[in-house]
Amino acid sequence: MTAATAPTTGSDYAALSREIRAAGLLRRRYAYYARRITATLVVFAGAWTAFAFLGDSWWQLLIAALLAVVSAQLAFLGHDAGHKQIFRTRRPNDTLGTLHGGLIGMSYQSWISGHNRHHANPNHEDHDPDLDIPALAFTRGQASLKTGFLRWMAKHQAVLFFPLLMLEGLNLHASGIRAVWRGETKARRLEGALLVAHTVGYLAAVFLVLSPGLAVLFVVVHQALWGVYMGCSFAPNHKGMPTMTGESADFLRKQVLTSRNVRGGWFTDFLLGGLNYQIEHHLFPSMPRPHLRHAQPIVQRFCAAHGISYSQTGLVQSYREVLRHLHEMGAPLRARTA
Repeated sequence: MTAATAPTTGSDYAALSREIRAAGLLRRRYAYYARRITATLVVFAGAWTAFAFLGDSWWQLLIAALLAVVSAQLAFLGHDAGHKQIFRTRRPNDTLGTLHGGLIGMSYQSWISGHNRHHANPNHEDHDPDLDIPALAFTRGQASLKTGFLRWMAKHQAVLFFPLLMLEGLNLHASGIRAVWRGETKARRLEGALLVAHTVGYLAAVFLVLSPGLAVLFVVVHQALWGVYMGCSFAPNHKGMPTMTGESADFLRKQVLTSRNVRGGWFTDFLLGGLNYQIEHHLFPSMPRPHLRHAQPIVQRFCAAHGISYSQTGLVQSYREVLRHLHEMGAPLRARTA
């Protein structure tokens, strides 16, 4: 589906920005991020310390699950750094993001480059890289272009969606290696060294401490759960929301109409790394994560006053909407073979 054309009144976003700035919601939160980063790194180090002490034990699969959660939390911090939420200037944010990416084996520089293109054109059929996933069809047009095995996957994509997310962790590793190999990152040498160090250190630790079969299972559990966690954190944000073609809306409406918020309290905020306030995040990407929850009622009231549709739902319902959309996009392909 395509979002309806909306009037382009540039002053609307300026008015909202003035209200947000007056509320102090764009100021940095250094103490918050110092605590968040320290706590996450302590848990990360603690998990690997427990791994070393446990030795060759099936209890290590619980460590694999814990590392999946911590890896996602490290990725969220890298995401915040990429949007300059932590420091005011680009360099310290990029340094922090690159180091966090190195800890989990992904290229921060190449990922944030694609993510910024997504922010510029969310849910745009031609320009949003997040809609360019070969195994899935998010629009009728994409579905009609699928052939062979990819066509079969698109037909059954609603059923395959969560199983496919188990591969997202490996995809992030592979994308990082590919970006470094092709020189598609501004910090090629540094990120290359970090990726090599991560890969060698990770595999050496796992296979030296664990028996071969358990080592393989540890890697599978860790990477699969991390992939599912990452996919489940990003999927509710836009999938199933209106798609854009051309330049059919101004900045404010383009960001709000294509985004979905997820309701919840402090646990949802922690679980999704602030991505549950997707509308506010897209309107103000550099807003520090803890301020998003305070911006939400301001933005919602503003949208209501200006007749702009504001989408917000519960976490489980957001996944239902994603799966329903995927099922509907694959319906024409199933009908042709019925």
